[in-house]
Amino acid sequence: MAWNEPGNNGKNNDPWKQGGRNQGPPDLDEVFRNLGKKFGGIFGGKGGNSGSSSGGGGSALFGVILVVAILVWGLSGFYTIKDAERGVVLRFGQYHTEVGAGIHWKPTFIDTVTPVNTQEVRSLRADGFMLTQDQNLVRVTFEVQYRIFNARQYLFSVVDADRSLREATDAALRFVIGHSIMDDVLTRGREVVRQNTRQELESVITPYNMGIALVDVNFRDARPPEEVREAFDDAISAQEDQERFVQEAQAYAREIEPRARGQVNRVMQEAEAYKQQIVLKAQGEVARFEQLLPQYLAAPKVTRDRMYLETMEYVYGNTSKILVDVKNSNNLMYLPLDQLMKQGAAAAPSASPSSSPARVNMDGINTQPRTDSTRGTSTRSGSGR
Repeated sequence: MAWNEPGNNGKNNDPWKQGGRNQGPPDLDEVFRNLGKKFGGIFGGKGGNSGSSSGGGGSALFGVILVVAILVWGLSGFYTIKDAERGVVLRFGQYHTEVGAGIHWKPTFIDTVTPVNTQEVRSLRADGFMLTQDQNLVRVTFEVQYRIFNARQYLFSVVDADRSLREATDAALRFVIGHSIMDDVLTRGREVVRQNTRQELESVITPYNMGIALVDVNFRDARPPEEVREAFDDAISAQEDQERFVQEAQAYAREIEPRARGQVNRVMQEAEAYKQQIVLKAQGEVARFEQLLPQYLAAPKVTRDRMYLETMEYVYGNTSKILVDVKNSNNLMYLPLDQLMKQGAAAAPSASPSSSPARVNMDGINTQPRTDSTRGTSTRSGSGR
Protein backbone atom coordinates (compact mmCIF):
# COMPACT_ATOMS: atom_id res chain seq x y z
CA MET A 1 0.00 0.00 0.00
CA ALA A 2 1.38 3.39 -0.98
CA TRP A 3 2.14 6.05 1.54
CA ASN A 4 -0.52 8.39 0.13
CA GLU A 5 -3.39 5.86 -0.14
CA PRO A 6 -6.24 5.76 2.49
CA GLY A 7 -6.42 2.89 4.92
CA ASN A 8 -3.05 3.21 6.50
CA ASN A 9 -4.55 3.71 9.95
CA GLY A 10 -4.06 7.44 9.92
CA LYS A 11 -0.28 7.19 9.89
CA ASN A 12 1.83 9.70 8.01
CA ASN A 13 4.05 7.65 5.72
CA ASP A 14 5.33 10.63 3.73
CA PRO A 15 9.15 10.21 3.59
CA TRP A 16 9.61 13.95 3.28
CA LYS A 17 7.69 14.69 6.50
CA GLN A 18 9.44 13.25 9.49
CA GLY A 19 9.19 14.54 13.02
CA GLY A 20 6.29 16.85 12.28
CA ARG A 21 8.29 18.93 9.82
CA ASN A 22 7.96 19.18 6.09
CA GLN A 23 11.27 17.91 4.60
CA GLY A 24 10.08 17.65 1.00
CA PRO A 25 12.23 18.58 -2.03
CA PRO A 26 12.94 22.31 -2.37
CA ASP A 27 10.72 24.34 -4.68
CA LEU A 28 12.63 25.69 -7.69
CA ASP A 29 10.54 28.82 -7.82
CA GLU A 30 11.38 29.53 -4.23
CA VAL A 31 15.11 28.96 -4.89
CA PHE A 32 15.14 31.41 -7.80
CA ARG A 33 13.11 33.85 -5.75
CA ASN A 34 15.62 33.72 -2.93
CA LEU A 35 18.49 34.21 -5.39
CA GLY A 36 16.62 37.17 -6.84
CA LYS A 37 16.25 38.71 -3.43
CA LYS A 38 19.92 38.24 -2.67
CA PHE A 39 21.15 39.74 -5.95
CA GLY A 40 18.36 42.31 -6.14
CA GLY A 41 20.34 44.78 -4.10
CA ILE A 42 23.35 44.33 -6.34
CA PHE A 43 21.43 45.19 -9.54
CA GLY A 44 19.24 47.86 -7.96
CA GLY A 45 16.14 45.74 -7.11
CA LYS A 46 14.20 45.79 -3.78
CA GLY A 47 13.24 42.56 -2.15
CA GLY A 48 10.50 43.93 0.10
CA ASN A 49 7.91 44.27 -2.68
CA SER A 50 6.46 40.83 -3.27
CA GLY A 51 4.70 41.96 -6.46
CA SER A 52 7.97 42.84 -8.19
CA SER A 53 10.04 40.00 -6.72
CA SER A 54 9.46 37.74 -9.70
CA GLY A 55 10.67 40.36 -12.19
CA GLY A 56 13.69 41.23 -10.06
CA GLY A 57 14.65 37.57 -9.73
CA GLY A 58 14.55 37.08 -13.50
CA SER A 59 16.79 40.09 -14.17
CA ALA A 60 19.24 38.93 -11.52
CA LEU A 61 19.43 35.47 -13.01
CA PHE A 62 20.04 36.92 -16.44
CA GLY A 63 22.83 39.05 -15.04
CA VAL A 64 24.47 36.03 -13.41
CA ILE A 65 24.29 34.03 -16.61
CA LEU A 66 25.72 36.95 -18.55
CA VAL A 67 28.64 37.31 -16.16
CA VAL A 68 29.40 33.58 -16.30
CA ALA A 69 29.20 33.58 -20.09
CA ILE A 70 31.61 36.52 -20.30
CA LEU A 71 34.05 34.74 -18.00
CA VAL A 72 33.84 31.51 -19.98
CA TRP A 73 34.28 33.40 -23.24
CA GLY A 74 37.30 35.26 -21.92
CA LEU A 75 38.98 32.15 -20.54
CA SER A 76 38.36 30.16 -23.70
CA GLY A 77 40.45 32.64 -25.69
CA PHE A 78 43.80 31.62 -24.20
CA TYR A 79 45.97 29.30 -26.30
CA THR A 80 49.61 28.20 -26.53
CA ILE A 81 51.98 28.09 -29.51
CA LYS A 82 54.95 25.71 -29.22
CA ASP A 83 58.57 26.68 -29.87
CA ALA A 84 58.72 25.08 -33.30
CA GLU A 85 55.36 26.47 -34.45
CA ARG A 86 53.92 29.63 -35.94
CA GLY A 87 50.31 30.57 -35.28
CA VAL A 88 48.31 31.89 -38.26
CA VAL A 89 45.46 34.09 -37.00
CA LEU A 90 42.28 34.44 -39.09
CA ARG A 91 39.74 37.14 -38.18
CA PHE A 92 36.29 36.34 -39.53
CA GLY A 93 37.96 33.85 -41.91
CA GLN A 94 40.47 36.34 -43.34
CA TYR A 95 44.20 36.33 -42.69
CA HIS A 96 45.06 38.79 -39.92
CA THR A 97 48.54 38.13 -38.50
CA GLU A 98 51.03 35.52 -37.27
CA VAL A 99 52.14 34.90 -33.69
CA GLY A 100 55.22 33.19 -32.31
CA ALA A 101 55.78 30.73 -29.50
CA GLY A 102 54.17 31.42 -26.12
CA ILE A 103 50.77 31.98 -24.50
CA HIS A 104 48.36 34.24 -26.40
CA TRP A 105 44.72 35.32 -26.24
CA LYS A 106 42.16 35.58 -29.01
CA PRO A 107 38.53 36.63 -29.07
CA THR A 108 36.58 33.41 -29.39
CA PHE A 109 34.17 33.14 -32.36
CA ILE A 110 36.00 36.08 -33.94
CA ASP A 111 39.55 34.84 -34.42
CA THR A 112 40.74 31.34 -35.23
CA VAL A 113 44.35 30.23 -34.90
CA THR A 114 46.03 27.47 -36.94
CA PRO A 115 49.46 26.33 -35.62
CA VAL A 116 52.01 25.34 -38.27
CA ASN A 117 55.31 23.58 -37.44
CA THR A 118 58.05 25.43 -39.32
CA GLN A 119 61.05 23.44 -38.03
CA GLU A 120 59.97 19.85 -38.56
CA VAL A 121 61.50 18.05 -41.56
CA ARG A 122 58.73 16.15 -43.29
CA SER A 123 59.05 13.46 -45.94
CA LEU A 124 56.95 11.94 -48.68
CA ARG A 125 57.51 9.05 -51.10
CA ALA A 126 56.91 8.72 -54.80
CA ASP A 127 56.71 5.12 -55.99
CA GLY A 128 55.54 3.45 -59.18
CA PHE A 129 56.36 1.88 -62.51
CA MET A 130 57.80 4.33 -65.03
CA LEU A 131 58.81 4.10 -68.68
CA THR A 132 62.39 4.97 -69.64
CA GLN A 133 63.63 6.55 -72.84
CA ASP A 134 64.58 3.17 -74.33
CA GLN A 135 61.04 1.83 -73.77
CA ASN A 136 61.83 -0.22 -70.66
CA LEU A 137 59.74 -0.42 -67.52
CA VAL A 138 61.30 0.19 -64.10
CA ARG A 139 59.90 0.57 -60.62
CA VAL A 140 61.37 3.66 -58.93
CA THR A 141 61.09 4.73 -55.30
CA PHE A 142 61.92 8.32 -54.42
CA GLU A 143 61.82 10.17 -51.11
CA VAL A 144 61.57 13.93 -50.74
CA GLN A 145 62.36 15.72 -47.48
CA TYR A 146 61.04 19.24 -47.07
CA ARG A 147 60.41 21.92 -44.47
CA ILE A 148 57.84 24.72 -44.17
CA PHE A 149 59.42 28.16 -44.04
CA ASN A 150 56.32 30.35 -44.63
CA ALA A 151 53.16 29.35 -42.74
CA ARG A 152 50.84 31.76 -44.59
CA GLN A 153 51.89 30.54 -48.03
CA TYR A 154 51.72 26.93 -46.90
CA LEU A 155 48.07 27.33 -45.82
CA PHE A 156 46.66 29.64 -48.47
CA SER A 157 48.77 29.53 -51.66
CA VAL A 158 47.28 26.18 -52.72
CA VAL A 159 44.41 24.08 -51.44
CA ASP A 160 46.62 21.28 -50.07
CA ALA A 161 50.36 21.94 -50.15
CA ASP A 162 51.37 18.39 -49.20
CA ARG A 163 49.25 16.84 -51.91
CA SER A 164 50.47 19.38 -54.47
CA LEU A 165 54.09 18.58 -53.58
CA ARG A 166 53.43 14.85 -53.96
CA GLU A 167 51.92 15.34 -57.41
CA ALA A 168 54.76 17.66 -58.44
CA THR A 169 57.31 15.07 -57.28
CA ASP A 170 55.63 12.32 -59.28
CA ALA A 171 55.52 14.54 -62.38
CA ALA A 172 59.20 15.60 -62.08
CA LEU A 173 60.34 12.01 -61.48
CA ARG A 174 58.44 10.66 -64.46
CA PHE A 175 59.86 13.42 -66.65
CA VAL A 176 63.46 12.63 -65.65
CA ILE A 177 63.02 8.84 -65.92
CA GLY A 178 61.39 9.29 -69.31
CA HIS A 179 64.52 11.08 -70.57
CA SER A 180 66.97 8.49 -69.18
CA ILE A 181 67.92 5.03 -70.34
CA MET A 182 67.39 1.97 -68.19
CA ASP A 183 71.07 1.22 -67.55
CA ASP A 184 71.64 4.70 -66.14
CA VAL A 185 68.63 4.42 -63.86
CA LEU A 186 69.63 1.01 -62.51
CA THR A 187 73.43 1.29 -62.32
CA ARG A 188 75.77 4.20 -62.89
CA GLY A 189 73.39 7.13 -63.47
CA ARG A 190 71.46 7.22 -60.21
CA GLU A 191 73.16 10.32 -58.89
CA VAL A 192 72.46 12.15 -62.13
CA VAL A 193 68.79 11.12 -61.96
CA ARG A 194 68.57 12.33 -58.38
CA GLN A 195 70.06 15.74 -59.15
CA ASN A 196 67.93 16.21 -62.25
CA THR A 197 64.79 15.27 -60.33
CA ARG A 198 65.53 17.82 -57.63
CA GLN A 199 66.14 20.57 -60.16
CA GLU A 200 62.95 19.72 -62.05
CA LEU A 201 60.91 19.57 -58.83
CA GLU A 202 62.18 22.96 -57.66
CA SER A 203 61.33 24.48 -61.03
CA VAL A 204 57.78 23.07 -60.74
CA ILE A 205 56.93 24.23 -57.20
CA THR A 206 58.65 27.63 -57.28
CA PRO A 207 55.88 29.48 -59.21
CA TYR A 208 53.22 28.29 -56.75
CA ASN A 209 54.89 29.89 -53.69
CA MET A 210 53.79 27.09 -51.39
CA GLY A 211 56.12 28.15 -48.57
CA ILE A 212 58.00 24.84 -48.81
CA ALA A 213 61.79 24.41 -49.02
CA LEU A 214 63.36 21.14 -50.20
CA VAL A 215 65.88 19.71 -47.76
CA ASP A 216 66.97 16.62 -49.67
CA VAL A 217 65.89 14.28 -52.45
CA ASN A 218 66.89 10.61 -52.06
CA PHE A 219 66.89 7.92 -54.75
CA ARG A 220 65.73 4.96 -52.65
CA ASP A 221 65.47 2.15 -55.15
CA ALA A 222 65.11 1.27 -58.80
CA ARG A 223 64.17 -2.26 -59.79
CA PRO A 224 63.56 -3.84 -63.19
CA PRO A 225 60.59 -6.12 -63.88
CA GLU A 226 60.71 -9.57 -62.31
CA GLU A 227 61.38 -11.28 -65.65
CA VAL A 228 64.80 -9.63 -66.06
CA ARG A 229 65.59 -8.95 -62.44
CA GLU A 230 68.38 -11.55 -62.12
CA ALA A 231 70.20 -10.28 -65.21
CA PHE A 232 70.13 -6.71 -63.98
CA ASP A 233 71.25 -7.81 -60.52
CA ASP A 234 74.30 -9.40 -62.15
CA ALA A 235 74.95 -6.22 -64.10
CA ILE A 236 74.74 -4.12 -60.95
CA SER A 237 77.10 -6.51 -59.13
CA ALA A 238 79.61 -6.30 -61.98
CA GLN A 239 79.41 -2.52 -61.93
CA GLU A 240 80.01 -2.46 -58.18
CA ASP A 241 82.96 -4.88 -58.55
CA GLN A 242 84.46 -2.66 -61.23
CA GLU A 243 84.23 0.40 -59.03
CA ARG A 244 85.70 -1.54 -56.11
CA PHE A 245 88.65 -2.78 -58.18
CA VAL A 246 89.33 0.73 -59.45
CA GLN A 247 89.32 2.09 -55.92
CA GLU A 248 91.62 -0.69 -54.71
CA ALA A 249 94.04 0.02 -57.59
CA GLN A 250 94.03 3.71 -56.79
CA ALA A 251 94.70 2.95 -53.13
CA TYR A 252 97.57 0.62 -54.10
CA ALA A 253 99.02 3.32 -56.35
CA ARG A 254 98.80 5.87 -53.55
CA GLU A 255 100.63 3.40 -51.30
CA ILE A 256 103.40 2.41 -53.73
CA GLU A 257 104.20 5.84 -55.15
CA PRO A 258 105.46 7.42 -51.89
CA ARG A 259 107.49 4.29 -51.16
CA ALA A 260 109.14 4.41 -54.59
CA ARG A 261 109.88 8.09 -54.18
CA GLY A 262 111.50 7.34 -50.84
CA GLN A 263 113.67 4.66 -52.39
CA VAL A 264 114.72 7.01 -55.16
CA ASN A 265 115.68 9.67 -52.64
CA ARG A 266 117.62 7.12 -50.61
CA VAL A 267 119.58 5.88 -53.64
CA MET A 268 120.35 9.43 -54.69
CA GLN A 269 121.56 10.28 -51.19
CA GLU A 270 123.74 7.14 -51.09
CA ALA A 271 125.21 7.99 -54.48
CA GLU A 272 125.96 11.51 -53.36
CA ALA A 273 127.58 10.19 -50.18
CA TYR A 274 129.68 7.70 -52.19
CA LYS A 275 130.72 10.50 -54.52
CA GLN A 276 131.84 12.66 -51.63
CA GLN A 277 133.67 9.70 -50.09
CA ILE A 278 135.65 8.98 -53.27
CA VAL A 279 136.46 12.65 -53.79
CA LEU A 280 137.68 13.06 -50.22
CA LYS A 281 139.70 9.85 -50.42
CA ALA A 282 141.38 11.00 -53.64
CA GLN A 283 142.12 14.37 -52.11
CA GLY A 284 143.67 12.62 -49.09
CA GLU A 285 145.89 10.48 -51.32
CA VAL A 286 146.99 13.54 -53.25
CA ALA A 287 147.84 15.35 -50.05
CA ARG A 288 149.77 12.33 -48.75
CA PHE A 289 151.70 12.08 -51.99
CA GLU A 290 152.56 15.75 -51.85
CA GLN A 291 153.92 15.27 -48.33
CA LEU A 292 155.89 12.20 -49.38
CA LEU A 293 157.48 13.73 -52.46
CA PRO A 294 159.98 16.03 -50.61
CA GLN A 295 161.11 13.09 -48.47
CA TYR A 296 161.71 10.99 -51.57
CA LEU A 297 163.65 13.76 -53.25
CA ALA A 298 165.82 14.13 -50.15
CA ALA A 299 166.59 10.37 -49.69
CA PRO A 300 165.28 8.25 -52.56
CA LYS A 301 166.77 4.90 -51.51
CA VAL A 302 165.73 5.12 -47.86
CA THR A 303 162.26 6.26 -48.77
CA ARG A 304 161.93 3.55 -51.41
CA ASP A 305 163.00 0.83 -48.99
CA ARG A 306 160.66 2.09 -46.29
CA MET A 307 157.75 2.19 -48.67
CA TYR A 308 158.56 -1.29 -49.93
CA LEU A 309 158.56 -2.65 -46.42
CA GLU A 310 155.28 -0.93 -45.62
CA THR A 311 153.73 -2.34 -48.80
CA MET A 312 154.88 -5.86 -48.00
CA GLU A 313 153.58 -5.42 -44.48
CA TYR A 314 150.19 -4.44 -45.84
CA VAL A 315 150.09 -7.31 -48.31
CA TYR A 316 151.19 -10.02 -45.90
CA GLY A 317 149.01 -8.62 -43.14
CA ASN A 318 145.85 -9.66 -45.05
CA THR A 319 146.85 -13.30 -45.59
CA SER A 320 147.03 -16.34 -43.30
CA LYS A 321 150.32 -17.62 -44.73
CA ILE A 322 153.47 -17.49 -42.57
CA LEU A 323 157.01 -17.44 -43.90
CA VAL A 324 159.49 -19.26 -41.71
CA ASP A 325 163.22 -19.50 -42.38
CA VAL A 326 164.01 -22.99 -41.10
CA LYS A 327 167.34 -23.31 -42.95
CA ASN A 328 169.42 -21.65 -40.30
CA SER A 329 167.28 -22.63 -37.29
CA ASN A 330 167.45 -25.83 -35.24
CA ASN A 331 164.48 -25.04 -32.99
CA LEU A 332 161.19 -26.98 -33.24
CA MET A 333 158.42 -24.53 -33.89
CA TYR A 334 154.73 -25.04 -33.11
CA LEU A 335 152.28 -23.20 -35.33
CA PRO A 336 148.62 -23.02 -34.12
CA LEU A 337 147.15 -23.30 -37.57
CA ASP A 338 143.56 -23.68 -36.35
CA GLN A 339 143.78 -20.41 -34.43
CA LEU A 340 145.44 -18.70 -37.35
CA MET A 341 142.67 -19.88 -39.67
CA LYS A 342 139.99 -18.53 -37.34
CA GLN A 343 141.76 -15.21 -37.09
CA GLY A 344 142.09 -15.03 -40.85
CA ALA A 345 138.38 -15.84 -41.34
CA ALA A 346 137.39 -13.17 -38.81
CA ALA A 347 139.67 -10.59 -40.39
CA ALA A 348 138.43 -11.21 -43.96
CA PRO A 349 134.85 -9.80 -43.50
CA SER A 350 136.18 -6.80 -41.61
CA ALA A 351 138.42 -5.82 -44.53
CA SER A 352 136.96 -3.14 -46.77
CA PRO A 353 135.52 -4.55 -50.03
CA SER A 354 136.78 -1.54 -51.88
CA SER A 355 140.35 -2.13 -50.74
CA SER A 356 142.76 -2.86 -53.54
CA PRO A 357 146.38 -4.02 -53.70
CA ALA A 358 149.03 -1.56 -52.78
CA ARG A 359 149.70 0.98 -55.42
CA VAL A 360 153.37 1.49 -56.23
CA ASN A 361 154.28 4.52 -58.18
CA MET A 362 157.54 6.17 -59.06
CA ASP A 363 159.67 3.08 -59.20
CA GLY A 364 158.07 1.06 -56.47
CA ILE A 365 156.90 3.83 -54.13
CA ASN A 366 153.91 2.63 -52.06
CA THR A 367 151.02 5.12 -51.69
CA GLN A 368 148.92 3.01 -49.28
CA PRO A 369 148.72 3.93 -45.57
CA ARG A 370 150.60 1.88 -43.03
CA THR A 371 148.82 -0.94 -41.28
CA ASP A 372 148.95 -1.98 -37.65
CA SER A 373 152.46 -1.88 -36.29
CA THR A 374 152.06 -5.08 -34.30
CA ARG A 375 150.95 -7.09 -37.33
CA GLY A 376 153.78 -5.58 -39.38
CA THR A 377 156.28 -6.48 -36.71
CA SER A 378 155.18 -10.11 -36.62
CA THR A 379 155.42 -10.30 -40.42
CA ARG A 380 158.89 -8.85 -40.49
CA SER A 381 160.08 -11.08 -37.65
CA GLY A 382 158.74 -14.14 -39.47
CA SER A 383 160.37 -13.21 -42.69
CA GLY A 384 163.63 -12.56 -40.80
CA ARG A 385 163.69 -16.08 -39.43
